[in-house]
Amino acid sequence: MSRSYTVRTYGCQMNVHDSERMAGLLEGAGYARAEDPDAADVVVFNTCAVRENADNKLYGNLGHLRPRKLANPDMQIAVGGCLAQKDRETITRRAPWVDVVFGTHNVHALPTLLDRARHNDAAQVEIAEALEVFPSTLPARRESAYAGWVSISVGCNNTCTFCIVPALRGKERDRRPGDVLAEVQALAADGVLEVTLLGQNVNAYGADMGDRQAFSKLLRACGEVEGLERVRFTSPHPRDFTSDVIAAMAQTPNVCPQLHMPLQSGSDDVLRRMRRSYRSSRFLRILAEVRESIPHAAISTDIIVGFPGETEQDFAATLDVVREARFAQAFTFQYSPRPGTPAADMDGQLPKAVVQERYERLVALQEEISWAENRAQEGREVELLVSSGEGRKDGATSRLTGRARDGRLVHFAPGATAGIRPGDVVTVVIDRGAPHHLVADGGVLAHRRTRAGDASEAGTRPAGVPTTLGLPVFGKPAAEPAPAAGCGVPVTTSGGSR
Repeated sequence: MSRSYTVRTYGCQMNVHDSERMAGLLEGAGYARAEDPDAADVVVFNTCAVRENADNKLYGNLGHLRPRKLANPDMQIAVGGCLAQKDRETITRRAPWVDVVFGTHNVHALPTLLDRARHNDAAQVEIAEALEVFPSTLPARRESAYAGWVSISVGCNNTCTFCIVPALRGKERDRRPGDVLAEVQALAADGVLEVTLLGQNVNAYGADMGDRQAFSKLLRACGEVEGLERVRFTSPHPRDFTSDVIAAMAQTPNVCPQLHMPLQSGSDDVLRRMRRSYRSSRFLRILAEVRESIPHAAISTDIIVGFPGETEQDFAATLDVVREARFAQAFTFQYSPRPGTPAADMDGQLPKAVVQERYERLVALQEEISWAENRAQEGREVELLVSSGEGRKDGATSRLTGRARDGRLVHFAPGATAGIRPGDVVTVVIDRGAPHHLVADGGVLAHRRTRAGDASEAGTRPAGVPTTLGLPVFGKPAAEPAPAAGCGVPVTTSGGSR
């Protein structure tokens, strides 16, 4: 009988995708996904080092597992990801019942380390200092039948003073475009309708290959993939965001009218101390150009409140940019020091009460803007890709949930239309806009059954076969990327988004 496993994921989209790779590796090694995660023979924690109190949450969860481990010595616990890369032997010192610790650069070693720990009856701590195997060459157990993550790069060459991710994930390393496209094509061939291109800084893609327009070319190439209906990407950096990318977004029908563009602060002085390498005027010019080319684009952002030295005047500048930018959504965070980052040692660390008060003012302003932007959607006819697990109140309201092409979450009443599955496509009219979602209670105008919906109904997922084909780079020989290390894409953190 095969041993069962469960993977518990914390952090960003890159971590979610890394967990799909860990699951694929374990299943390839003969493990089976646990029907009851609380009874799994192997529990893997894929950790984040950027979220506030990430270490306390990890050690708290490990503490909860200690009685199970003592009662069943054959059970194994593994800790990987960014916090493992940072804390290393600290994990087994604080939680000696942990069997395996592995880092961001050697995910592929997980099955071997589990076997070695069981054979040697001793904890195995293995942290590589550089990427050993590109994650996308590993098998994956995809979680969704209709949407898939596709990593286009790992690592980051930026030096933002608040961010520890480059120290844990390494310098940027790009996948060859042919390999990326091979993975996208394989997902589409399996019925996947939507892909999200992932990178710590997606629009810096191509620097390894000496092609500054590689990302816009990649977007256009995705537009040629048969069966692929939606393409998204996250996250870009304002410094590297160029007009050729905006043109590719506007001219490629399956690239969604959605953009996540991290602002972090509207104060030029704060941006300078953050080492963000752009200023608020440059940021607003990008948004204006996007809206000129893609009038209905939904733009979201990340903002950090209370960065060291932030004055009331600095904060007022952030509010001014938010008012002018009219973001559809903003992920707002209170700054908290991350050991190992330059910002943690800066003068001017602000009192918690000051940061909290500013944070509440920012949230109130953005809620007002988001609500107004969502009310502006009322009466619009929109196409939704039906999703699962996003509408927490759907059971009580008899609604289903889907994502519009611009990324907005829509709760809709199916009306008399029966048999709508996750992965199907429906058309509805928006009745009401709320601050964080839209509502369509007038029934479904059109329902298209899809192969993704068939797969969701059958409980099947894309094959997750690794792609290492080394296809040409947009019609010319592929340049081999220089050795470097890997990274993630924090988007829900007070100190790690791009």
